[in-house]
Amino acid sequence: MSSDLVAAEDVLLFVNAAVTATGQREFRATAGEQRLSLAFLHEYVRVNYRPLYAAALALDINDHNAALIVEALLRTPAEAEPLEGRLIAARLAKMPPQRVYRVFRALRAAGVNNRRTRAIVRDWLAGRPDLAHDAVKYRPGLKAAARHAHLPLPGGHGGETGDFLFAPGRRARYAQPVLEAFRRARHEQGALYELPFTVAEGFAARHGIPREVFLERMASRMTRLERLRNRPAATGADLSVMPLTRLALYVLSLPFGERRERRAELTGALRAAARRVAGPHAGSWGRVAAVLDDSWSSSGSAVKRRRPLAVALGCHFLLEALAAPGAYTAHWTSGARDPLLVRPFGATPLGMRIVDALEDAPERLLIVSDGWDNAPPGLAGEVLRVWRSRLDPQRRTSAVHVNPVYDADVFDVRRLAPGVPTAGIRDAEDLPALVEIARFAEGRERLAGLRAYLDRRVGLFLGGAGDGPADGPLAVAAEGAPDSPPDGPTDEALRAIPDGPSDGVPDGPREGGGW
Repeated sequence: MSSDLVAAEDVLLFVNAAVTATGQREFRATAGEQRLSLAFLHEYVRVNYRPLYAAALALDINDHNAALIVEALLRTPAEAEPLEGRLIAARLAKMPPQRVYRVFRALRAAGVNNRRTRAIVRDWLAGRPDLAHDAVKYRPGLKAAARHAHLPLPGGHGGETGDFLFAPGRRARYAQPVLEAFRRARHEQGALYELPFTVAEGFAARHGIPREVFLERMASRMTRLERLRNRPAATGADLSVMPLTRLALYVLSLPFGERRERRAELTGALRAAARRVAGPHAGSWGRVAAVLDDSWSSSGSAVKRRRPLAVALGCHFLLEALAAPGAYTAHWTSGARDPLLVRPFGATPLGMRIVDALEDAPERLLIVSDGWDNAPPGLAGEVLRVWRSRLDPQRRTSAVHVNPVYDADVFDVRRLAPGVPTAGIRDAEDLPALVEIARFAEGRERLAGLRAYLDRRVGLFLGGAGDGPADGPLAVAAEGAPDSPPDGPTDEALRAIPDGPSDGVPDGPREGGGW
């Protein structure tokens, strides 16, 4: 087997893991098993295919794995490859701030304080819209980042944000409204309604404010997700603008009676979210048949409750939008006919449902399942093998299996049959992109296309024209010869950072000591 084929297989395996795995407990695996498996896979790909490892930041991987990649790359600056610094900066700009601060705290705990790390921390903080807001909402994270990277906060030694973090007793009042509101909220109930919701919650509990009163008065300052989590009917959440998978999770959390009563509202919201995801591709997939897993294992785990089922429900409505009008059929493993009332139940007769789906002679067959075919075991793989080799060798029907559950034992998602490509999936919104990349797993002739695809995604991610670099990450990995120096912060950016020890240096200002 050629080295470029091995590289292609490895990147597909790693992308599947990076899309699905979160290091949390799954239905059939503990959190410890997940983390151990994921740590080995990250180390293997980083050491053997570092350009591919960095290029994964441009794909639709989840934030947990993106954070692990960023941390691993910054821990090993001597091995840096082209485009690495730009990919890290671009990915951090897309991640939720709390996750970014968590990465910075992990780097501090590991003693990673090289020049490139300090430049990336500085540039990311410089891009934050309101550091005073961060000082209130993400106080430990901002404090750790500033100390570790030796970064003076706006205003120098006399800056209010720096005093708020490191010398809180220095000022009797603050000119910045959010800092002053935080100071007043300790003694004045009205001030807490000027703070971010998550910060105000703690003050509300301290002052003994009834939850209903607090939610009503904070409604205007809550984000859409905060309104959805905290009694959406009372706080006026607009379900029609919620992301598809999160909306599916919300629907599945409702009792059956409420789902029936709100059928028109919930169905309309799910279809609106699916149409937003489908965009210009709506109705372009022709005849589509889906096999959707709502067996007992789709209940997930205590920390990922009903997540696999929510992905299947989201994919159902998205496939309905992508298929030609009236050309979509859904086959739930339980035999359910009403998608709004699905629940995790029973065994997984995937083989029987695949036979049902193929009777419709679809142009596309999509299977959404964790791959544990057990009624009877192995029937789905045998059906797909016979169908592909005997009944449809011309591949008139394209088939793709998307799996929302990472299998720690095999460092990948569980597959159904060698002839049917499998892609990991975490959010239903990623289905179109994952179907595109899954097709590269079907044969050797797909290698050139996979390289071009990865290069195009990197180019688009970095804000280019989408053509990607001439010798993209996969080509570099296969040939083993980077064609330019490691790409990180500019020389001007590095010169702006004071020289000092590369790792393990003291962490800047002392508590209460200013700058």
